[in-house]
Amino acid sequence: MTDTSFDIAVIGGGPGGYVAAIRAAQLGLKACVIEREHLGGICLNWGCIPTKALLRTSEIFHLMHRAEEFGLSVNDVSFDIQKVVQRSRKVSAKLTGGVGYLMKKNKITVFDGAAKLKGQGGIAITGKDGAALPDVQAKHIIVATGARARTLPNLGPDGKLVGTYKEAMIPDTMPKSLLVVGSGAIGIEFASFYRTLGAEVTVVEIMDRILPVEDEEISGLAQKSFEKQGMKILTGTSVEKLDKGADSVSVTLKKADGSTETMTVERVILAIGITGNVEGIGLEETGVKTDRGHIVIDQWCRTTAAESIYAIGDVAGPPWLAHKASHEGVLCVEKIAGVDGVHPLDVSNVPGCTYCAPQVASVGMTEKKAVEAGHEVKVGRFPYQGNGKAIALGETDGLIKTVFDAKTGELLGAHMIGAEVTELIQGYGVARTLETTEAELMHTIFPHPTLSEMMHESVLDAYGRVMHI
Repeated sequence: MTDTSFDIAVIGGGPGGYVAAIRAAQLGLKACVIEREHLGGICLNWGCIPTKALLRTSEIFHLMHRAEEFGLSVNDVSFDIQKVVQRSRKVSAKLTGGVGYLMKKNKITVFDGAAKLKGQGGIAITGKDGAALPDVQAKHIIVATGARARTLPNLGPDGKLVGTYKEAMIPDTMPKSLLVVGSGAIGIEFASFYRTLGAEVTVVEIMDRILPVEDEEISGLAQKSFEKQGMKILTGTSVEKLDKGADSVSVTLKKADGSTETMTVERVILAIGITGNVEGIGLEETGVKTDRGHIVIDQWCRTTAAESIYAIGDVAGPPWLAHKASHEGVLCVEKIAGVDGVHPLDVSNVPGCTYCAPQVASVGMTEKKAVEAGHEVKVGRFPYQGNGKAIALGETDGLIKTVFDAKTGELLGAHMIGAEVTELIQGYGVARTLETTEAELMHTIFPHPTLSEMMHESVLDAYGRVMHI
């Protein structure tokens, strides 16, 4: 008979939940995970991983069209959208299976079902067949139920003509025209994927610029690049109404000046944010406070209920990123276990990555935010066109930007656009964690020829010492 008493029970098996359970097991705590749908959560099944598989396909497709630049000859370049989707799903399935293996390896019990908090330390579980499973008792409960796509009353998805990220990931056919509502990371990644494969793509953003959480200079460069690729971008614009036809959607747009216009597209993708999965899990009965669709937590991920209930990841608020969820899972469990030297999460040290073409990545403050916070700043920049490796790769569009405190030399933020910046950004992430100043970065030897040399040059540029421009 399955044991139902644990030191830690985790509700949700995404990148926050399963990592929390693994860390608990490593520390000698008896742990379980309760997952209602599939291990790996949205990230492995419908988010981070399968979208990157799709974007890799579009990247290769783009490069094949540039073959002549590299002395190659490729004829009749085409794609099969069903095979493209199939590869993406296989990649996802492989990693999901890997999470199951990790659960067994670490002797973590997995319950397949929906959880509901029940009394002090109790959890009721309803199996996937609707039958009740034995209740679980745990000294500590971590809620890691994740989030789902946000919708608006006038922008309801129907799963066919109007969809969210799930429908965007598994198209039956390639649409000839597409409207993407929202220009955050999710919206821009899908816009980039579909545009690269030939769809006519329009992006609508209610804010005055795309990628609004990024540095303004980077956002501007991104928009220029996307428009050069043929993408239509409408900022300061909202979607007022969607009228669905047999196989198309008539969209009414409202601009900042109050004027409206109508356009017709084959498909619409909604990427207007996410909201936490806080319903139906018994939060109200336990005194756990929520705010605007997310669970309220303190620096140690404790909720407003008894100290035995915690929350991590997307359900606990922004930034809605898998790596942030995993980090919270580890620090939460280590705090519970009494591990020495546990630090609260510093949100400013969480890197953000957008896997469009060109890629965008950042960590820390934007230049504007740094100035608004009262810093006197020194800003360095280095363009991709000045880097030997970038020229050899044929990837000369891009920029590395660094922001320093002029008085202390603290690296306040780093912002990038260009090839592989989602890999490069971690160098500045480590620098911020180590509280590195410009001096250490200047003295660090960067290998040649690499794209990472631009990181060094950007630092040098902030202090008037740039070498190669």
